[in-house]
Amino acid sequence: MHSIGPSYAYGIWALVLVNIALFLFFILSFLTPVKKREWRSAGVATAFIIALFTEMYGFPLTIYVLTAALGARYPALNPFAHESGHLWVTFLGGGGAMLAVIHLISDGLILAGFFIMAAGWRKVHGAKGALVTDGVYGYVRHPQYSGLFLVTVGLLIQWPTIITVLMWPVLILAYYRLAKREEKEMEKEFGAGYRKYMEEVPMFMPRMKGGAG
Repeated sequence: MHSIGPSYAYGIWALVLVNIALFLFFILSFLTPVKKREWRSAGVATAFIIALFTEMYGFPLTIYVLTAALGARYPALNPFAHESGHLWVTFLGGGGAMLAVIHLISDGLILAGFFIMAAGWRKVHGAKGALVTDGVYGYVRHPQYSGLFLVTVGLLIQWPTIITVLMWPVLILAYYRLAKREEKEMEKEFGAGYRKYMEEVPMFMPRMKGGAG
């Protein structure tokens, strides 16, 4: 087991709280949970964000588990230095160049996810209860959830942990079930118009141009 010396770069709980608060502010603002089932799904997203930033800056559980399991075979000499927390770089090598690519991809996905969530939120609230099928809703039926998935994928790429990797499928399932329940309500309210929309527009992932329906 590696000793914890001056290179220990965790326990920064103020940074944990700031990042959790910032991400949850935007996520919950764009998802605007109201009903009990919406809050349940939002609770899964909240738990994901808390778990991720707790390990990123607070207590690196994944690194403790991996160093305990691998011992001297763990590839980083100072596993608790913050740069060693990037597991892609630690296990695959690549150094600063790989780290730059990781941040470019992950930050791009996070920003794209929030942009899609914001665009969906504006469309829904601007419609004042009418059926929305244009803008981002012309590509996917649940753009705010698609955006959330992109944000969480970006975070997983940037800082994968054992807990968040296990939680991510639970988050997807929670929002899939929520989306299905919402669609039943929309079908009751808008009838044939919404059924036609469901046939033409995919749920979460846009169709590739020229792809099958």
